[in-house]
Amino acid sequence: MKLTLKVWRQKDNKSKGKLESYPMDNVSEDMSFLEMIDVLNESLIQQKKDPVAFEHDCREGICGACSMMINGRAHGPSEGTTTCQLHMRKFKSGDTIVVEPFRAVAFPIIKDLVVDRSAFDRIIQSGGYISVNTGQAQDANAIPIEKDLASEAFDSAACIGCGACVAACPNASAMLFTSAKVSHLALMPQGEVEKATRVQKMVHQMDAEGFGMCSNTGACEVECPKEISITNIARMNREFIAASLGSDK
Repeated sequence: MKLTLKVWRQKDNKSKGKLESYPMDNVSEDMSFLEMIDVLNESLIQQKKDPVAFEHDCREGICGACSMMINGRAHGPSEGTTTCQLHMRKFKSGDTIVVEPFRAVAFPIIKDLVVDRSAFDRIIQSGGYISVNTGQAQDANAIPIEKDLASEAFDSAACIGCGACVAACPNASAMLFTSAKVSHLALMPQGEVEKATRVQKMVHQMDAEGFGMCSNTGACEVECPKEISITNIARMNREFIAASLGSDK
C-alpha cells in the first residue's frame, strides 16, 4: 500500500503546530496503525529528523494510551476499537490519512500527538474510591449482588479513560467518562455508602478542569472504544440532583 500521512507536529503546548505530510510506500495491510507509525518514525530517525511523538503502552486495547484522531474520528474508522487495534486493511492504497491529537482545553498538548490527560486522574482522585474497611479478603459470596447490578457495574468499569468521549464531543464534555466511574462504584454495595458525596465531588472536579457540558449528541457513545452507554450520564445526573437535594434515593 502507498499512503500519504498528514501528521500534526507541535513542539510543545506554547508552540504553533501544523500538519506535515509524509509519503509512505510498502505499508502492509497486516500492520496495526501504531506499527505503521513505528515504521514512519524509523524512517525519520534514519533521516536524522525528529520522530512523531505518540502515546502507547499495552497495544492490546486495554490501557487507552493510544489516543489519536484519525481522519476526524477518535481512534479511527472502526467502532469499538482503540487505535492500537486498528489495522491498515481498513484503508486503501492511495489514501491520505490525517492524524491529529485529541483536542480539548482540558487536554493540553505536550508534543505532537501526545496530550496531558491527567485531568481524568484528578476527577477519579476527587471521589473515585471507597473508604469501607475491607480487612481480609472476603468470600466471593459474602456480599450478595444482583446479577443485573453486577453486569451494569462491570460494563461501566470497562471504561479505559482514553478520552475518546471528550475528543468526539463538540463541547469537549467528560460526562461519559465521569459517569462511568461514578456508576461502577455506586452500583456496588461497597461504594453505595459514599455515592452522594462521590458524585458531587467528581462532578465539581470535572467542571473545575474545564470540560464542557453534555448536549446529548451521543457522539461519545458512538466513538467510545469500549462502547460505554450514555445511560450512565442519566444515572449520574439523577444521583447528582438527589445528592444536591440531600437525598440518596
